[in-house]
Amino acid sequence: MAGRQLSGLDVAFLCLEAESTPMHMGAVVIFTPGRPVDPGEIAKLLAERATRIPRLRQRVSPGFFPPGAANWTDDPLFDPHEHIDTHELGEFYEEDPLAAHAAEWMEEPLDLHRPLWRAHVVTGLPDNRFALLLKLHHALTDGAGAFAVAAGLLDELPITKALVNAPEPRARPRSPIAMLKETLSDGRQTAGIATSILRAARPYPVSPLSAPSSASRRLGFVRLEEAELRQIRGAHGGTTNDVILAVLSGALRQWMINRGQRVERRPLRALIPVSMRAREGVGANRLSGYLCDLPVHLDDPVQRLREVRHEMNRNKATGPHTGAGAVPVLAERIPAPLHRLATRAAGQASGLLFDMVVTNVPLPKLELTLDGAPLREVYPLVPLAPRNALGIAAAVFHGGVHIGLQVNGAAVPDTGSLRDAVLKSAAALYERSV
Repeated sequence: MAGRQLSGLDVAFLCLEAESTPMHMGAVVIFTPGRPVDPGEIAKLLAERATRIPRLRQRVSPGFFPPGAANWTDDPLFDPHEHIDTHELGEFYEEDPLAAHAAEWMEEPLDLHRPLWRAHVVTGLPDNRFALLLKLHHALTDGAGAFAVAAGLLDELPITKALVNAPEPRARPRSPIAMLKETLSDGRQTAGIATSILRAARPYPVSPLSAPSSASRRLGFVRLEEAELRQIRGAHGGTTNDVILAVLSGALRQWMINRGQRVERRPLRALIPVSMRAREGVGANRLSGYLCDLPVHLDDPVQRLREVRHEMNRNKATGPHTGAGAVPVLAERIPAPLHRLATRAAGQASGLLFDMVVTNVPLPKLELTLDGAPLREVYPLVPLAPRNALGIAAAVFHGGVHIGLQVNGAAVPDTGSLRDAVLKSAAALYERSV
């Protein structure tokens, strides 16, 4: 059965795909069953559930019009077992064997001729815990939509059943006059975004977080206490996302100093993806973004938080449809043929706009389980933009703030120093809040 046509943003993510820049998102999800589990049985259960999720059965097929377009179509040879495998961790020679194994698994690109996802069951963790590793291509969905796509793999709840069975959005009928007005409005917004991008491009030297793209990856997982972030918010104001960005700013400052890099020259600039789902309904990619300067040049943790609040409030006042951070909105409006011609080359210039991607993935406050095993930790992973050495994703779940670090393994040999810096930065800000 033919599905919807890929949007301009979907096509852009496919065009950015390369061996050294795979465009799949990921997650490392940890369960605590309290008893040993059979990984084969977990994999079988996942395969049965994947069969019932329409989006996981579809692949990308070329479209005939417009040129360069593509459609989601059912894969007639779909076999969920080919997308799911298992692994048992052996001797714990690595500092974090799960992160080391997950990094190797995340390095492998998805097959673009098949449905764009894979799952991996990992056992052998202490206390009978097991992990589910997921990767979904960014053309399939954005971070906020990944839960809706993957929800059907977990034990069923009313909300997860509703998400899995939600129909694809249909275009609303509009009059010719309304369509003309919308076209003119979109044209003005597109011109405004393009102008903002040109103005925001930085004539600075190479970013300290820039590196030649590499297929090698290293991962790191950090868990912070949500209660401590609430304490920080209560003392100094701001949103949870503001506090996370301030903690990361302090961590990056210390990490760069440890690497012998200067931090007083200028801030680091992060691209902060912004979900548009609440405004535009459920679909595949519904994204915009903000550009936020992370004040790594400031030594005082509270001052860093104030600066982050100021930056994010300025972005929110402008709105997600304007400004240089609205790159995804611009990509949505570019025709597929132009993406095929120019997007990969444009991606190599992303460092002129931002140094890294930092995203906060929304998760529901639910008791989620898989085969009865409670889900306790979720570490999301964001793909690395071309020539970026670092990408950071966070998720608030079950009393914790779970931060997934993904680095270019050829440029950053390990994540231990950065993980420690995140913990120390959070502790320093918390101490100023009690």
